Amino acid sequence: MIPEPAATAASRPSQHKKNSHDEANSSGTASHSEDESGNENRQKSVRPQRRRKRAHEGSENVTSASAKASRGSVSRAGGSHGKQRHVEAVTLFEVVTMGRGAMQAVIDDWVEAYATDRDTSLLDLISFFIQCSGCKGVVTAEMCHSKEDSEVMSKMVEELDEVAGLQYKKFLAFPWILTVTWPMDTDSVEYPLIQSGPYGRWFHSEFCDFVSVLVAQCQHGVIFDSYLMSTLISLLTELSNSYVRAFRHTCTLAAVKLLSALVGMALSLSVSIENSQKLYEVQKTKTMRQKSTLQLERIQKKITELQEKRAEIESMMDVIFKGVFLKRYRDVLPEIRSICMEELGLWMKLYSSAFLNDSYLKYMGWMMYDKVPDVRLKCVLGLQGLYGDPLLLPKLDLFTSRFKDRMISMTLDKDSEVAVQTMKLLVLISKTSDDVLSPDDYKLLLQFVYSSQRPLAATAGELLFSRLLNTVAPASDAQDEMNEEEEAHKQQVFVRLKALLQFYQESELHKHVVYLVDSLWDCGGALLKDWPTLTSVLLQDPSSHTPGLTQAEQAVLVEVLVASVRQASEGPALAGRSGAKKVMSAREKKILTDDCNKLTEHLLMVLPKLLSKFSSSCDIVASLMKIPQYFLTECPEAENAQAVSSLMAEMGAVLELHSGPAVLEAAARTYLSLCGEEAAGCSVARAARDSLVQHWVDQLTALLGDSLKGDGFPADKEKTGEILATLKKLRAFHNCHDLFRWNLFELLSPLLSAESSQGGAPPEVLLEVLQCLCYAMLWSLSTSSETLTSREKAVAQRLQLRLFCERGHRCLSHSDPGVRQQAFLGICDVLTAHSYQLHVWDPTSFGPLLYTPSPKLQRALLTFVCVHVFVGADCDSQCSVSENSERLEDLHKRRNVLAAYCKLIVHGVLEMSMAAEVFMYYMKYYNDFGDIIKETMYRTRQTDKIESARTLVLCLQQLFIRLKREQESGGRAHPGVQTFTSIKELARRFALTFGDLVKFRECVVMIHRNGIEFVFQEFSQTPDTPTPLYLSYLTILSEFSSKLLKPDKKTVFSYLQKHTAEHIIDLREECWQPLIYYRASLLAVAEGEDAVSYVSSDRKPYLPNRPPFPKQKLDGSKSPCPFSPTDPRVSKVHRSSFSPSYQEKAADMDPFSLPVEPPARRLSMEASVLSTGNEADDDTVEVEV
Repeated sequence: MIPEPAATAASRPSQHKKNSHDEANSSGTASHSEDESGNENRQKSVRPQRRRKRAHEGSENVTSASAKASRGSVSRAGGSHGKQRHVEAVTLFEVVTMGRGAMQAVIDDWVEAYATDRDTSLLDLISFFIQCSGCKGVVTAEMCHSKEDSEVMSKMVEELDEVAGLQYKKFLAFPWILTVTWPMDTDSVEYPLIQSGPYGRWFHSEFCDFVSVLVAQCQHGVIFDSYLMSTLISLLTELSNSYVRAFRHTCTLAAVKLLSALVGMALSLSVSIENSQKLYEVQKTKTMRQKSTLQLERIQKKITELQEKRAEIESMMDVIFKGVFLKRYRDVLPEIRSICMEELGLWMKLYSSAFLNDSYLKYMGWMMYDKVPDVRLKCVLGLQGLYGDPLLLPKLDLFTSRFKDRMISMTLDKDSEVAVQTMKLLVLISKTSDDVLSPDDYKLLLQFVYSSQRPLAATAGELLFSRLLNTVAPASDAQDEMNEEEEAHKQQVFVRLKALLQFYQESELHKHVVYLVDSLWDCGGALLKDWPTLTSVLLQDPSSHTPGLTQAEQAVLVEVLVASVRQASEGPALAGRSGAKKVMSAREKKILTDDCNKLTEHLLMVLPKLLSKFSSSCDIVASLMKIPQYFLTECPEAENAQAVSSLMAEMGAVLELHSGPAVLEAAARTYLSLCGEEAAGCSVARAARDSLVQHWVDQLTALLGDSLKGDGFPADKEKTGEILATLKKLRAFHNCHDLFRWNLFELLSPLLSAESSQGGAPPEVLLEVLQCLCYAMLWSLSTSSETLTSREKAVAQRLQLRLFCERGHRCLSHSDPGVRQQAFLGICDVLTAHSYQLHVWDPTSFGPLLYTPSPKLQRALLTFVCVHVFVGADCDSQCSVSENSERLEDLHKRRNVLAAYCKLIVHGVLEMSMAAEVFMYYMKYYNDFGDIIKETMYRTRQTDKIESARTLVLCLQQLFIRLKREQESGGRAHPGVQTFTSIKELARRFALTFGDLVKFRECVVMIHRNGIEFVFQEFSQTPDTPTPLYLSYLTILSEFSSKLLKPDKKTVFSYLQKHTAEHIIDLREECWQPLIYYRASLLAVAEGEDAVSYVSSDRKPYLPNRPPFPKQKLDGSKSPCPFSPTDPRVSKVHRSSFSPSYQEKAADMDPFSLPVEPPARRLSMEASVLSTGNEADDDTVEVEV
């Protein structure tokens, strides 16, 4: 641990060697090195050690005269009573690793050694704190006989010697002048207190225990000798002021723990003084015959001695507080500030007579503004201990008035734990002091029951429950007459519910009942789970002594009832609220099951009555019909057929009255829950459901009788309304239930055959019909393994699928936007489901037959996306609140449309090249759709990375061709045409998606080859056309040059040379600048430059007919691409080729249809081979391009 003494001496300044006061101030020097008698301070590193490691031989800092005594004094590390086996002599630092039992024994031995030779033992203790700081250095001690020597004090410095690579600190720990020398890199090494893992936490605990045990073992003797504590306090004070973090952190912790131990001593002395004073008063009250003057004097003398000891202890505490705490509570290291605040709170709580006053409380208040959360947390935790003691509250009045606003503001702390603990502190204040928090303060704090952090919301719920809900019902004449306990309890619950409903209505957050119930669940669960009382309050009629609830209050109470049922059934997991326990214990699961049993038994009987009473209110019955979804299916009461029948009858009656979406969705989900295989009484529920659906189908068939025969849709508004209501019910149930046997597809598909202007169904009816047909097809596909038992059924299913797509295709051009969007989403969903069923189809059974959408439908889907999704500017502008809400709603619909289309590409329903039109808008609409387009790129690349790269190329080339056509025509800029800069930026972003260069090596090479062919293929140089028409595309292509691997760049460059060798190229002409830039980008990749820096350099460009690299040894050289033109790996024809006749019509087509390339620019891959011939370097790697 300590360097050689010679190195230490060499690094010491000359004034350390020559001291003019040697005779007066120095009686000896203890240099800690291996050459002196049994010294432990040898060079070693402080590393995690075993809890029971074998001790090193020898004592520490022992002179030869006292070596024997010191060794004997620390030889009882295993215990002094022979209960543990003997352990060899250890150092004080090593005993920290051996546990509290060994610690007490060794400290006892140290106290005995201190009584024999206190100087040597003090040096052992000093060395202990130096080692605990992780110091790999030397401690040298000199005796000093005078504290006041100004020359000695002027030498107390902390410097570093850069030449020797050492730094030293010289300070006074009277009667010692200590010099600590250590390497300069100590501050960058992890010392024990900050080491990661369990060792750091364990060392912290053991180190604090050592200080506490040391004071406890010394409290009856040596601690009052004015020598030990003076030296120890001086040592810790000086080292806590060091600029070395290890010294400062470790010794500050030791100092405050020492003060805490002294506080414990002072408390013990105070108790002894109090007991002695009581004894003295008892003796004084005795009669003269019983009173003993000698005993009184002895008691008085003992009181005086105890008071003197307490005064001395308080003096030590004051010295430590002023010398360490006042300098370190604002230390730059957050850990030191946290330690100071944590211990200050402990001092004020334990020894309030000395520390609990405004002069100490102000530090706690100031540090609540600290920028580090842990420091603020320690302050709040300390204050919780103070406010939790009613005896200490009178001393906190001034502090509370001064820092109340800060405490309230800390509930909004960015650190969730600080906010939670601050809320708990305010709950304590609220319980102990009614007048501290004002009504405005409560109004602000109680809103935290809607917080997204569950711990904070639950604490705010405790405040709400204690403040508003934990009230006693006012006594009344009617209540005096009611002697029954049940009625009294009901009245109490009614008062609390009124207070809760009033709070909720005043908060004006009418969609957050479930969050309010979750916040109150931990503290007010008994109230919220009192379902018999809740339902009786809802069912009771207003009377003279109970005014009852208003209609609005009844609606809120129903929501509270439903939320409490959900909470009891599913637990505290809520969408949008974090911090809840993810795994429940066995006890919590048992409570959950018991609650589900109770609510099922009670609500199954009461729910029909509630539905009957509130059947006229759409919102209330929509909430009530959700309750059966949380019933426990194994509950014996759920098998009661009569109760289930009664519930089904009431639900059927409600469905006859209401056709709102909330009621229908709740009813469909409830029937789904009750009709499950595991549900008790499922047969009764299924019969009721089938009866309802049959009634609706018969009713719809009768209403559509004329229109199904081709006579047109009825124009009667009342009849149309009945048809629409019935369709909504069937659509809601078809979403959750398989209604295949009612054959709704054959019933409803004729309604899509005619437009509304030609006698067809109105748009709102078509919307419901489209959804019903979509659900019918989805159910048919999802149950294919069960229903398709023959080929005839599979053919019939494919015919239905084709018919649905054809009718949906017709609806894509409907005048109503809602119908158009629903038709598009329906087609996409059905085609995606069909593709999925083809992938999971079991060949051993019948499955769905292959169906490919027609090219006309594919183009229509792409056109729909381009026309209805990519419209207007990217939504990043400022707008009003109403406009913003409308914009967000519209954006949500557009995102759904784009996601549905992209799923068709990802699942292989559409060709991957169809995504090129979508990829064009990656940058232009990045804020709105960037995540969807990026995910589509990722998924398609997983499917086929080469084809995905071709799609990116096709996208860039289509954009470039549109731009060239726009420039040649000279007309007004079209919205679908992007600028050259934006196309280049899009290429750059595409290039960034190729992260793994080795994985996507072939893709990048293919992009370059395809780009070169796009520019030069079939180019014939003439005086009128000296350069290729699309030469500037090379500038765009250069964005992918940085993704080329070093072995591939020469291959690509040679392929470029192959296409340019046949043409006359003058690099001095401006028209060839794109080629110069592209060639430079390829060469710059090889030499670690960018294209711009390469072009701007003064190096001479290569001539076109010369090899781009110096000739290497040609004997036995091999082409890097040895495949013949007929090799199947390189003769693959590009999938996007177009006939000339189709291309001629491309200019007249809709700009959003699939763009077409001219024949001269066709991307053909036949017989295209990259070969550098004899120009390849030796390190060239063969790669397929």
